[in-house]
Amino acid sequence: MAGTAGMAAEAEIEAILAARHPDPFGLLGPHKTATGFVVRAFVPEALSVELVLPRGLVTMMARGGGFFEAVVPEAADHFSYRLRASHAGGAWKFDDPYRFEPVLGATDEHLLIEGTHRRLYERLGAQLITHEGVDGVHFAVWAPNAKRVSLVGDFNRWDGRRHPMRKRIDSGLWEIFMPGLTAGAVYKFEILSKNDEVLPLKADPVGFSAEKRPSTASVVTRTDEFVWHDDAFMLARGTDEARRAPMSIYEVHLGSWRRREDGDFLSYDELAAQLLPYVADMGFTHIELLPISEHPLDASWGYQPIGLFAPSKRFGDPSGFASFVDAAHAIGIGVILDWVPAHFPTDIHGLAYFDGTALFEHADPRRGFHPDWNTAIYDFGRREVVSFLCANALYWLERYHLDGLRVDAVASMLYLDYSRKDGEWLANPDGSNDNRDAVAFIRQFNQLVYGENPGAVTIAEESTSWPGVSRPVHEDGLGFGFKWNMGWMNDTLSYFALEPVHRKWHHNKLTFALTYAFSENFVLPISHDEVVHGKSSIIGKMPGDEWQRFANARACFAYMWAHPGKKLLFMGLEFGQTSEWNFDAALDWHLLTHHFHCGLQSLVRDLNRQYRKVPALYVHDCEPDGFRWIVVDDAQQSVLAWLRFGQPDDAPVAVVCNFTPVTRHFYQIGLPYAGVWREILNSDAAEYGGSGLGNLGQITAGIMPSHGFPASAQILLPPLAVVYFQYAKS
Repeated sequence: MAGTAGMAAEAEIEAILAARHPDPFGLLGPHKTATGFVVRAFVPEALSVELVLPRGLVTMMARGGGFFEAVVPEAADHFSYRLRASHAGGAWKFDDPYRFEPVLGATDEHLLIEGTHRRLYERLGAQLITHEGVDGVHFAVWAPNAKRVSLVGDFNRWDGRRHPMRKRIDSGLWEIFMPGLTAGAVYKFEILSKNDEVLPLKADPVGFSAEKRPSTASVVTRTDEFVWHDDAFMLARGTDEARRAPMSIYEVHLGSWRRREDGDFLSYDELAAQLLPYVADMGFTHIELLPISEHPLDASWGYQPIGLFAPSKRFGDPSGFASFVDAAHAIGIGVILDWVPAHFPTDIHGLAYFDGTALFEHADPRRGFHPDWNTAIYDFGRREVVSFLCANALYWLERYHLDGLRVDAVASMLYLDYSRKDGEWLANPDGSNDNRDAVAFIRQFNQLVYGENPGAVTIAEESTSWPGVSRPVHEDGLGFGFKWNMGWMNDTLSYFALEPVHRKWHHNKLTFALTYAFSENFVLPISHDEVVHGKSSIIGKMPGDEWQRFANARACFAYMWAHPGKKLLFMGLEFGQTSEWNFDAALDWHLLTHHFHCGLQSLVRDLNRQYRKVPALYVHDCEPDGFRWIVVDDAQQSVLAWLRFGQPDDAPVAVVCNFTPVTRHFYQIGLPYAGVWREILNSDAAEYGGSGLGNLGQITAGIMPSHGFPASAQILLPPLAVVYFQYAKS
């Protein structure tokens, strides 16, 4: 390949100048020849370049266009050097990236190809390391079909000729060590496709930070040296059984919970100081964040992410997000992140056609393109893609100590014909519509999360009747810890939207959920999707005048908190925001100056406190042992009553609901024990904005069989209200 006496051939120099050399590491840097070592460098802005050796300087010969080379006789097999370049503006010294050996090894390649590289984030992306005694940044990216991948950034004037990377043929990984580069460097990859097309510059798929939109470059950042103070929280988390622990989740969009006075976003530190104390005061056990992975479009709410490993720059740096999680753990709040492996946007700087081919997405648009969202769909049958996604899940749990991942749009992954008409989808060979590659990926993901992160949970947003979503993989399930109960949510909200006079005809909307309530480990969600796009606010959904609308909302929440299943409430619902959610503005906090809004907020706070304090309300959220009907068939009066049980020594709770505005005196309910039952919550209490009717704090059950129980009591049922009674053990 080399010319006379080891010097480079003109054709090879021309290939370097044109950024078309098939193996730049095979030409640039030091290479042994019959007469010694030859060192070649490409420094296009330099007029002269010298080799800085331990024993002195060697002037390199300019071959034109910024290409320089020099013979170094009598050099050892391995020798270090620096380069000293100069032009009219001065001189500068630097280490030559092409003198360093590879960082990646055969094991990395094997695990990537096999789809089992669990710590891919420790090898790809931009890693701040010391290599061969020199500090710098190692870059690695997967682009198997590219002819060339170059690292570009401010440090090389975004010139793709300057730093073409080394290709590892077996895996399609490209790497380069950049000595002297530090945190904060901004970079992208310039990729030459197999068709000789220079693609739009690509952000790093494993970039740990990114510029704030609308800028799109990746930023070199260290994420492996965060200082944590949550050892006790993490240890305790690992000993809990999530199904039998209270879980009340506050769902939050960080960009619109609150804003600064100038309308800008709060930082992670400001959110830690304002949001977390609020969540704690409200009694929620967890906060769930709409996706914060870097995304180009605010209006996507984060559900069209590009930087899967980068916390959004909108709110600060990765260290700020780590501090946010640490602060949450300090006050006992778990942090769940919305995670989006179902699809990704096709922005030109992202994953779509990353190396000029359908690499991350399925090549066939019938499987690789989502018509609902105009986004690409991952190729779950490609092991490298599975490795990438699984490593990303572990990254959030391990680097940022997150307590769970809520997986968005699972149904769209499970079904090949999801939201597609005939002819728009590609069936399995046997004609079936289940996406078997996606199922295998989901199972692998869940096994990794639960196997390697004790106490972490996974939650599926899955809207169909796919069996065993929250059943373990070894029992032929998908392996999620929990599943959103979308059926409960739809039936409940449609019931409460009815005028009370019509509810007796739709009684089964509330009773039906108990026929399947324990078929999965359910979370009961009233999420962001229910208060946007014309669906109205929670108060706007309710019928009647203002008093009745708030009474209905209070009754709905009290019904929800007493129903089997974990709880999730979107921000703003807790105080009855009257307008739909606007992602581009803060919540209407001024409403809390009004009694009804403040009262609803107080009710949610007390619901959370009772839920966390009373084991009967959570221990058997996911098991039939914890539930028994008292009154199930009083459709005429729209009354429901049931019992919640905890462990044998826990006092049971009776829940009675009146979903009409008619006060019911002397309503008889059966109870398992005679004696005093304390009224521990009444959604009609005056402090919540109700009429203040109730049972003076308690009822007394006598030995009088009713509803299949040995004891009973007559109670007062307030209008549009739910009342909890806890048995007072003697």
